[in-house]
Amino acid sequence: MKTTHFSITGLVQGVGYRAWLYKKAGMLGVSGWCKNNADGSVEAVVTGEPEKVDALLMAAQQGPACAEVDSIRLLEDVPEEKGAFRIEY
Repeated sequence: MKTTHFSITGLVQGVGYRAWLYKKAGMLGVSGWCKNNADGSVEAVVTGEPEKVDALLMAAQQGPACAEVDSIRLLEDVPEEKGAFRIEY
């Protein structure tokens, strides 16, 4: 299993990015969470088979049609997440 903690910057709030990420994570069968940050970024932690986590990271670089992703920055290591992927508030 692989766990990745990352931050997405750009036009990623108010465009359905979290809902899109939630759906994509469900399709890939990974667990974890995502949330909006006060600085306008979206933060996420994803745990799953390495190739599925990597696939979600690759897809996250594009995001939904209305989003404009500037960058994805990997953050510090975090404990493995279990259970369904969720949106945190």
